[in-house]
Amino acid sequence: MCMGSITPTHRMPLKTFTFGRRQPALLGLDIGSTAIKLVELSQAPGAGIRVENYALEPLPPGAVVEKKIANVQAVGETIKRAVTRSGTKTKRAATAVPGSAVITKVIAMAATLSDAEIQAQIRLESDQYIPYPIEEVNLDFDVLGPSASGSHLVDVLLVASHRENVDDRVAALEIGGLTAAVIDVEAYTMESASRLLLGAGEEQGVLAIADIGATTATLHVLHANHTVYTREQRFGSLQLIEEVQRRYHMDRAEALRRVIEGGLPDSYTSEILEPFKEALAQQIGRALQFFYSADTSNRVDRIILVGGMAGIRGLDQLVEERLGTATVVADPFTHMSLASRVRSSTLQRDAPAMPIALGLALRGFD
Repeated sequence: MCMGSITPTHRMPLKTFTFGRRQPALLGLDIGSTAIKLVELSQAPGAGIRVENYALEPLPPGAVVEKKIANVQAVGETIKRAVTRSGTKTKRAATAVPGSAVITKVIAMAATLSDAEIQAQIRLESDQYIPYPIEEVNLDFDVLGPSASGSHLVDVLLVASHRENVDDRVAALEIGGLTAAVIDVEAYTMESASRLLLGAGEEQGVLAIADIGATTATLHVLHANHTVYTREQRFGSLQLIEEVQRRYHMDRAEALRRVIEGGLPDSYTSEILEPFKEALAQQIGRALQFFYSADTSNRVDRIILVGGMAGIRGLDQLVEERLGTATVVADPFTHMSLASRVRSSTLQRDAPAMPIALGLALRGFD
């Protein structure tokens, strides 16, 4: 989705992407609460996908608060460091706004309308769909296909976000030396990345992606590659980091490094880590129960853990035991080749945190 003016050139292919066509290179850039994640992919006709460049660069505390950019300059400078660290020469980037920052609505419109006519009608009737003045939002739309409301109608997905959500991201990219070619929505990028979260030939079925962020845990439920349910809860990895800071008198950067790389006292596992894992499993289970109460016809076949803390040792086994559903940690790069400059061990460590950046990078194949 490219949320600028709502024009036919700013259409968003929400459900599909096509491999094999040569496109200008595009960086996938995920602006998280604690880090910038960057991925650049390539694919030659007849070849598989290759990771050309990637980086994960920590953000200063407070630069992004509750998924909103609070310090554009700090975010932009971190993007610049991520670009330098990755070694990429590409300047076009795709980034995303969180689902909590957008309003989506499916509306039925006459199938005979052109894109320009859909655009004009949406603007004319915007007060019916969006609780904000139209001059305060960025709008985009996509024609999804025939509507169940009648053969003469099509369903149109309307997406709107406050301008500041988009403008701050565009400004941060510019400070980082990049141009915002695409602004997407995180849920749709996760939908694209989901195709690569399972092994080749595996049936997806009903898939739950538990995204463990810094301050929120988001559950995405997908059926046949399409998002059917999303729930966000106030629980994230910062609770673990802040407890380590408090207990062992460390700053945030040191606490994060020790949690990821090890080196904490023996008491850490039993007194901090295990209670955090139990609480996280409970949060995922609660979100699943809300899904089951809303959709009694579907049961989740598999849970995939994503996010910076998804790879905590034993978390997948604990979630599987507590919820009775097969659970794995995401590794979306398993079936990709790597450029010589990309270190396999480092990418494997960071892989669970990269699905949104990966989904954005896949937009380069649209």
